[in-house]
Order: sequence, then C-alpha cells, then structure tokens
Amino acid sequence: MTAEDRLKELGLALPKSPGPLANYVPFRRDGHLIYLSGQGPRRPDGTMHVGKVGLDVTVAEAYEHARLVGLGLLAVARLATGDLDRVEVLKVLGMVNAVPDFAEHPHVINGCSDLFVAVLGERGRHARSAVGMGSLPNRITVEIEAVMRVVD
Repeated sequence: MTAEDRLKELGLALPKSPGPLANYVPFRRDGHLIYLSGQGPRRPDGTMHVGKVGLDVTVAEAYEHARLVGLGLLAVARLATGDLDRVEVLKVLGMVNAVPDFAEHPHVINGCSDLFVAVLGERGRHARSAVGMGSLPNRITVEIEAVMRVVD
C-alpha cells in the first residue's frame, strides 16, 4: 500500500504546502537529505491554533495540533521529492508552547510521530526531541521541524 493510499484509508488529505512566514524556505535538499523548516498547526482556512498547552489548550488538543503539523510536513516532503514513498523520516524536533511546569511534551509531539508511522510505516520511525518553550511565534501551540532522507 502506498503512502497516498494510507492517507486515504485514514481519511486524511495533505494540505497545500504552506508558504514561509518570514525570510526562509520550506525545505532545503542536500543530496539525499531534506531539511524541513518548522511549521505550526494550520487550520484549513490558513489560521493557526494558538495558546499555551497546560493553560488554555489540553494535551489532547495539542496532540491533534501536532498531527496537523505532521500533515503539513508531509506536504512539504512530497513537494521536495514528488513521491511520499521515497521519504524516510530521520529526525524530528517538536517544540511545545507550554506552561513552566508542563511535563507531557512527548505525548503532544506523538501526534506528529504517530501520523508519520501510520502513513509511512517503518520509514516513518525516527529519532526525536520534544521540548517545551516559553513561547512560540505568533503564540502557536506547537512547532515541529524534521530531517528526512530520499530513498531510491
């Protein structure tokens, strides 16, 4: 089953690849490596989910936000390669806009990690860091970046 088939089976569609919000590009490719810029949780209308996890955003809501970011990252990966079946996720850095005593960062970023594995199978398993931040750009709840490899 292809990655695109898995997306359909899950009832998901990749969003249009978002443009950068500042002076950067959505990805850079160096040989077989693709460096994907950090993204936030974008709604279908283009607005972002905002708030502080542990205060006005629950872990379950933030998990879904991380899942949305994962879809956006896959959209950029497809743009970079033309085919999700040529993508292997190597490393993910997930940042959570959380209250100081928040401790469930890994559970939030699992939204993205679980999506990668559901869509890409073993090629979606990756090394990862999940960290808390005092703030994120435009008050978004999560930001996630990734390093992927193009497999032939």
